[in-house]
Amino acid sequence: MATLLVKTASGERLVRLGRRLTSVGRDPGNDVVVADPALPATALHIHFDGRDYNAACHEGAEMTVNGRRRTTARLGDGDRIRIGGTDLQLSLVEPPAARAVPPDPSVEAMRSLVRLSERLLGNSDAARLPAALLDAVMDVTRAEKGFLILLEDGELQIRAARNLAQEDLADAAARVSDSIIQKVVRTRRPVIVADALHDREWSGSDSVVNLKLCSVMCAPLLERGEVFGVLYLGNDSVVNLFEEKDLEALTVFAAQASLLMQNALLLDGLRRENVALREAAQERRAGELLSAGESMREVFRRIEKVAGTDVSVLVSGETGTGKELVAREIHRRSPRAAGPFVAVNCGAIPEALLESELFGHVRGAFTGAVATRPGKFQAASGGTLFLDEVGDMPLLLQVKLLRALADRAVTRVGDTQPEPVDIRVVAASNRVLEDEIARGAFREDLYYRLNVVSIRLPPLRERGDDVIALARFFLQQYAREYGSRARGFAPGAVLAMRRYAWPGNVRELENRVKKAVVLAEKALIAAGDLDLAPDLLAPVLPLQEAKDAFQRRYINEVLARNGGNRTRTAKDLGVDPRTIFRHLEAERRGDGEDGGPGDKERP
Repeated sequence: MATLLVKTASGERLVRLGRRLTSVGRDPGNDVVVADPALPATALHIHFDGRDYNAACHEGAEMTVNGRRRTTARLGDGDRIRIGGTDLQLSLVEPPAARAVPPDPSVEAMRSLVRLSERLLGNSDAARLPAALLDAVMDVTRAEKGFLILLEDGELQIRAARNLAQEDLADAAARVSDSIIQKVVRTRRPVIVADALHDREWSGSDSVVNLKLCSVMCAPLLERGEVFGVLYLGNDSVVNLFEEKDLEALTVFAAQASLLMQNALLLDGLRRENVALREAAQERRAGELLSAGESMREVFRRIEKVAGTDVSVLVSGETGTGKELVAREIHRRSPRAAGPFVAVNCGAIPEALLESELFGHVRGAFTGAVATRPGKFQAASGGTLFLDEVGDMPLLLQVKLLRALADRAVTRVGDTQPEPVDIRVVAASNRVLEDEIARGAFREDLYYRLNVVSIRLPPLRERGDDVIALARFFLQQYAREYGSRARGFAPGAVLAMRRYAWPGNVRELENRVKKAVVLAEKALIAAGDLDLAPDLLAPVLPLQEAKDAFQRRYINEVLARNGGNRTRTAKDLGVDPRTIFRHLEAERRGDGEDGGPGDKERP
């Protein structure tokens, strides 16, 4: 084996040139590392083409060969190379003292795999592993080109193609013999064609003849005895033909590489599945609004569509369903996200103070007004104003609110000069505003000003599996926050949560879970920890009673949608108008005994 005598100011050492490509430089990744500050990271490469050694100087370095400046040179026995402050002398005959038994290619293959495994440990990547595997096996087997081919959807696909310089090969599909690959896939055994052009079996193969192949090796990659790919190696030089020992090294390498590749493919599949699950979860989440089913899909869709506009939005739903969360998510996704989000509960502020709270006041406007102060409208300028429980606003103030929304300007209490405001209004109410309009408690013109787009939040009892999904979310959140040992719900607690009607909706669920997390003594929260006693659970109604209750509720919803118009409601429901009349009569009596849509008129 050829050797390289490396002489530096600190001494000299002998390096065997056992690789096809040997790098020399200051960087620790080189094959010959020289601690010479005058050298670049990689100064030169020495390439063995099967017959001669050739030196090539890298940019940024200067090389002399036998005293003459060169950038490339074919080296002979005894040639001296000087680069920086380092002298290198090539010897094609290994000194007796340095001679040893040639390494076993199979052992070298295993060592190469061990080194490769160490580099990839904890960071197996199916995208870059094929190239790394090829570089390693080519170094062990003296191959000039290598291909890693995987079976995907029943078709063989080239995942990596490399040359001796560890570069990707172009036109990879045109450089391999299909017939050799097909034989390896069919027999599940490695193949070596030491001299393809003179081989009795392969010299007549079209792919061998057309490609003018000299020497080829191909080994299967197996999982549980089934082929999922092959390693294909080739040499184009007649002075560097493969031998049986090279096939042994490739076989050893392929067996271990199969495990590495399968592990990387498995991890890659898990990563893709994780990304898909995250994307699917994201589709069922909007900010802090969570859903495990279809009940909130329309809510999320409307939030996404309306957020980028500046139209007013009316959010309706029972108390505790998360109306403010919807308003905050609309603001977060809007062009006004950098501006303020100001929330005001119109039902929690005394009527005498609500106008000042909304529009501000000037000094001396009323007793206690010791200074001029802006209102919520001015504070929200440039952002979003959330009017919660707008249905509780007094009629007189509704007029002023309507004027403020129409003019985009407000007048402070005690002042006469309006001031412009740049706001987007999101309103919410737990009341049915159509009913409030019908009884004269809410202005119809204000309703239409606020209700450009409506979003209805279903109560928690109508959201199916969302009850359990939300409960688990709150459990994880508060267990982490309070350092609780609670980690899940007992089966009885899950059943109790499904059966409970949740009149307080999500807010009630959150508070019950928070209390249970704080007080829980076991890892699994029981129904008793949630204070869900059997007498609190909604009774299971007979099927006919449940049908009647749904029918009454549904007819009332359609009546409200049609403004109480019985004829239009009957047409929408596909029933006789007298069915709607009997329903209304039953509602007035309070007995709920209305005829069903399929009832016929009695004579």
